[in-house]
Amino acid sequence: MTSRYRATEGVNPPSPRRRTVVKAAAATAVLAGPLVAALPAGAATETPAFLHGVASGDPLPDGILLWTRVTPTAEAVPGSGLGPDTEVSWTVARDKAFTNVVSRGSLTASAASDHTVKADIRGLDPATDYWFRFSAGGTDSPAARTRTAPAADANVTGLRFGVVTCANWEAGYFSSYRHLAARSDLDAWLHLGDYIYEYKSGEYGTRGTVVRPHAPLNEIITLADYRTRHGKYKTDPDLQALHLKAPVIAIWDDHEFADNAWSGGAVNHTEGAEGTWTARQAAAKQAYFEWMPVRPAIAGTTYRRLRFGKLADLSLLDLRSFRSQQASSGSGSVDDPDRTITGRAQLDWLKAGLKASDTKWRLVGNSVMIAPFVIGSLTADLLKPLAKLLDLPQDGIGINTDQWDGYTDDRRELLAHLRSNAIGNTVFLTGDIHMSWANDVPVDAGTYPLSPSAATEFVITSVTSDNLDDLVKVPEGTVSALAAPLIQVANRHVHWVDTDRHGYGVLDITADRAQMDYYVLSDRTSPTATSSWERSYRTRSGTQKVERTYDPV
Repeated sequence: MTSRYRATEGVNPPSPRRRTVVKAAAATAVLAGPLVAALPAGAATETPAFLHGVASGDPLPDGILLWTRVTPTAEAVPGSGLGPDTEVSWTVARDKAFTNVVSRGSLTASAASDHTVKADIRGLDPATDYWFRFSAGGTDSPAARTRTAPAADANVTGLRFGVVTCANWEAGYFSSYRHLAARSDLDAWLHLGDYIYEYKSGEYGTRGTVVRPHAPLNEIITLADYRTRHGKYKTDPDLQALHLKAPVIAIWDDHEFADNAWSGGAVNHTEGAEGTWTARQAAAKQAYFEWMPVRPAIAGTTYRRLRFGKLADLSLLDLRSFRSQQASSGSGSVDDPDRTITGRAQLDWLKAGLKASDTKWRLVGNSVMIAPFVIGSLTADLLKPLAKLLDLPQDGIGINTDQWDGYTDDRRELLAHLRSNAIGNTVFLTGDIHMSWANDVPVDAGTYPLSPSAATEFVITSVTSDNLDDLVKVPEGTVSALAAPLIQVANRHVHWVDTDRHGYGVLDITADRAQMDYYVLSDRTSPTATSSWERSYRTRSGTQKVERTYDPV
């Protein structure tokens, strides 16, 4: 693979539904059928097998985190708690044929960790492609490519990341992953949250239809449930293919837990009937860290920071673990300084990191939109589905209290910090709302463009989850043609919005600009969906503003 890092000396070249109460029995019953359904066809019997692929994540200049899940026996399916302890060895090499091995070792996979293992490999060279695989009981996993980050002081001239979010299994196929995997130019890929969804089968499909059923069929509540759902996702061939090609850098949003999660609960959680939120949240976090190649800097959170030479650092946020409960939309409580989306410690960490950064670009992995948004004068037929998608009241009050709009004091403090310290080139990379946006992030949206822009934001649409045309059940592009102009009139900092399509982004960074290319799928319900470039937007160094550009990178 051709190196995308061009380093200098010292571096080797190279909700939709609103709460439905489920019966208490569903919170505790784990049936054999749903567990077995998480296995792919032709699953192994008594020979250890790597049915859920392999993955790498969180690249460092000298290291990478490797992940796999071994199925030691037929009954040891995800979430079962069954199966013997199994030795799993790993090998890292400079070549796909594994003739130049640089590191090897072994770990024990047990039912206590759902037979997942993670190896945090160090002592590697910066900005270098490596190949790795796992072995158990004479069986080898597929070989996968990964890549380390550049040295901290390297003069890197280019970086390229795939960007994805919101992949609902029942709504379609993960063709976005397949098309990113087909590229040969990604240094890593970012997943901005909602890697899995928690709903019961049939509750949140595609235009009311289940394209493919997930497992378990019930809403996931227990540790076994969350493990089973993660296991089902990891059988997807397109997701496995992308994990084979490049390291992932992931954060969580609400659906890794439950819809509109906050520190003390969720809209999609009924205390008592579904156990305690404390227990459910702990189960969701445990399963996430078992099944994802994520290296938490602080236990139990996904906020952390990665650096890519002198070109960029990436601050990754956890906007679910510490936030206050969502306010009533339109109420004065959205401005309450005692309410927070980040928590005090995380906001201080983010501000300090942005101020201390000496890289050209400061990227922020952000699970919900930070740019302000008001609905404006949408017609009633458009207002109702948009309000549903954005968790807005359907009476026309324009504020989404699950986004930063519901926690304005935190946003005001952060943007003031950027302005008062002259911190430029800050780019928020955002998921969550199943639409594509290219935004300036103004200090005062009410007076923009007279008010300065403190940062920019690229919002990526969903891989499969319903967006506006799906809710209205009209042909793709119909709603966006009507709604987008009205949204932009009411939100002058919004340069572009597409409310209707599914796909992914490719972020390309040079010293001069950060550019997002937006790609869309032909049909999320087809396993052979094609991909096409839709638009590109960039922010040029020093401007803190978005502009359209007419060619993908």
